[in-house]
Amino acid sequence: MKYIIIIFVLLSHFLHINAQTDMDIFILIGQSNMAGRGNPDGQQLNLDSVYMLDKNGHWIPASEPIHFDKSVAGTGLAASFAVEVRESGRKIGLVPCAVGGTPIESWMPNVVDKATGYTVYNDAVNRIKTALKSGRLKGILWHQGESNSNKGGYKTYEDNFEKLLANLERDLSINIDTIPLITGELGSFFITKEPMKENEGLIINSIQHHLAQKKINRYCVSAAGLNHKGDETHFDTPSLRELGKRYAEGYKTVRKKMSQ
Repeated sequence: MKYIIIIFVLLSHFLHINAQTDMDIFILIGQSNMAGRGNPDGQQLNLDSVYMLDKNGHWIPASEPIHFDKSVAGTGLAASFAVEVRESGRKIGLVPCAVGGTPIESWMPNVVDKATGYTVYNDAVNRIKTALKSGRLKGILWHQGESNSNKGGYKTYEDNFEKLLANLERDLSINIDTIPLITGELGSFFITKEPMKENEGLIINSIQHHLAQKKINRYCVSAAGLNHKGDETHFDTPSLRELGKRYAEGYKTVRKKMSQ
């Protein structure tokens, strides 16, 4: 009898979470620095009223790692972002869709990412559609560019980014210009490392800022002063916590501008 009661309680909790219909939904897309590669630091963020869509398309209470793209997924920026933007009486739904190592060219309809074998765009759209049954899309968070910082990958970056947004607008039936879109710089440790001799990473950052200036709903977050985890590519955990707060400040700035 005891075990039946426990199962009933757990099932009721599961059904309650997945019956949510009034969440503030945030999409997390990009590559590994969005997915998060930070090492656990033992810090327990207060993630009450924050949920995440698991790999089976079910809402579960949010806990790190938020992403599950690879076995090395760890601390990311999403948790500290959620803490900062959470409003009293509201529930947040995080939709992790980032996949490490993906260039922007892989974020197109029906394109199979060569490194992972995933159709990352199609998979993301399917997950987002599932999530949007439970609430309203409040923001899109994008962090990507490392995989386009070599061999001239920056040359078509702006066009591909605009195509990505146009595709999301069409496939999600939304007005993309009414949704806060927050992006972030690549870390200075990445764009200055060898063999970044042609400043391609710096160019990517410049493009990110240019893209953000084109529309009132966009904002590019600075990565100034943030550190890597020892590999000159991925932000460490303290930096990811800070980066999430900066994304939150960018989100609040955009919302304020859009409400004026």
